[in-house]
Amino acid sequence: MLEWELKPTLLWASTGIILLLTIGTIIIAYFTRRYPHKNFSELRARLRSWWWMASIFILAMLIGKIISLFLFGFLSFLALKEYFSLIPTRRADRRVLLWAYLAIPVQYYWIGIAWYGIFIVFIPVYMFLLLPIRMILIGETSGFLKAAGTLHWGLMTTVFCLSHAAYLLSLPEEVNPAAGGAGLLLFLVFLTEFNDVLQYMWGKLLGRHKIIPKVSPNKTWEGFVGGLVTTTCIAILLAPWLTPLNLWQAGFAGLLIATAGFFGDVSISALKRDLGIKDSGHLLPGHGGILDRVDSLTYTAPLFFHFIYYLHY
Repeated sequence: MLEWELKPTLLWASTGIILLLTIGTIIIAYFTRRYPHKNFSELRARLRSWWWMASIFILAMLIGKIISLFLFGFLSFLALKEYFSLIPTRRADRRVLLWAYLAIPVQYYWIGIAWYGIFIVFIPVYMFLLLPIRMILIGETSGFLKAAGTLHWGLMTTVFCLSHAAYLLSLPEEVNPAAGGAGLLLFLVFLTEFNDVLQYMWGKLLGRHKIIPKVSPNKTWEGFVGGLVTTTCIAILLAPWLTPLNLWQAGFAGLLIATAGFFGDVSISALKRDLGIKDSGHLLPGHGGILDRVDSLTYTAPLFFHFIYYLHY
């Protein structure tokens, strides 16, 4: 269990991430003084949140796989709990919510024992069928379709999608001899979160043309393209240390993560706009709740996982 967590590449990569965060903090302090008319408070808040998250993820990976799985399971629990606190639910479905919560430890158990076959179908198939059955047994038909769809979308987003990031830790060692599953996870999480910061920075500095103003008025084409290019370059630089990807595969992974991260972000933005709220919660300082922080990861985790699985498993 200790081999993967103590690989020199992981230690060097973790040190590099801390260094990049330090440089980013210095750069933001410089821009704050250089451009006093621009408001960088949200970016500073994002970096503070990322400092906390990076420290927690790196510490968990260095301690061991089981701790990391518990961390992701707890993250899914917090995200699902926050989701249920936002959406309108029927009083009759209170017991159904308990069944949804119980799916979390079961899903992460499949990851712990590396049973890919049941992991990939448990929530999309079995929970998809089981939750409506439980609702039918309660006997309440009013609002049935809306309730069933809302519950399943939340379970897919906060548990199934996020659990793909955790499953990277259970991939066989030979998939990534350089840094193991922990290296793949570090690559995914770092690029996902850093892309979020990069798109915000480029948009703040150069943004002129709105990309989807009805969903997220602050998103611009300049921010999206700037983040896309920068994230892809960083992916190419990090890939030899943390992944088995060659140059072109790493470049595609960077494009995939940057694009998917953008759509994960705006999907949660669309949800919040539909509900008429600004932030999903207030757990993280200056950057809302858990859903606000893992929104991009809900898209990047499954897509990156299956990209790796297709190429190297």
